[in-house]
Amino acid sequence: MIKVEQISKSVREKSPAGNRAIETSILKGISFAIGRGDFVAVMGPSGSGKSTLLYSVSGMDQVTAGRVVFAGINLTEMNEESQAGLRLHKMGFVFQQAQMLKNLSLFDNLILPGMVAKKEKPQVIRNRARDLMKRMDIEELGGRDIREVSGGQLQRASICRALINKPEVLFLDEPTGALNSEATDQVLNILAALNDEGMTIVTVTHDSRVAVRAKKVIYLRDGEIAGGKELPAGANREQELDDWLKRV
Repeated sequence: MIKVEQISKSVREKSPAGNRAIETSILKGISFAIGRGDFVAVMGPSGSGKSTLLYSVSGMDQVTAGRVVFAGINLTEMNEESQAGLRLHKMGFVFQQAQMLKNLSLFDNLILPGMVAKKEKPQVIRNRARDLMKRMDIEELGGRDIREVSGGQLQRASICRALINKPEVLFLDEPTGALNSEATDQVLNILAALNDEGMTIVTVTHDSRVAVRAKKVIYLRDGEIAGGKELPAGANREQELDDWLKRV
């Protein structure tokens, strides 16, 4: 579904003295593939390039070299407007901090991407939002201000919003980083259920509790892939992941 081929990402910054430009490599020739229905977790220390990789794979950030192919479409050859349209219709996004508008109710935030996409009638979008909220056990919160709900509820609402246009892939950047243990478990159970139903999921995380729910783990270090691991089904997943992380 997604092919990442030798992508690199560099940024140019002024030197401390301000008299010349310094080029810093963030990603260095990364290649991997994500199949339809995969659940991939990208791990690595702070500054390893995890979030940059996520944004590059989804077309939110432009790569310096290489290419990303999404469902047969070369993202790196598309202009910004076309990329934005593809993300709206084909991708869903969940971030560590919910990106919602404070002047809209929770429900209106959820339906906004659907109304912008204009793929379906407004009533269809509203009904899907209600169904998603019911599934996430937040159906009674639709009329509330986003500042009136807990972090866990807001993150579940973010997942609803990400799913409103029936995306082909769900991208998440540290989705549980700001949550307590109970809210983390709730979100992880939702993600596991979505993946069981065939949703392709790509998440960046530093938390092994998140990664152990994935089918594949990619470990980044200094902008390069230091290792990859397919997690087996069964009761030994946590131990297998822990042992591998100690070696990678």
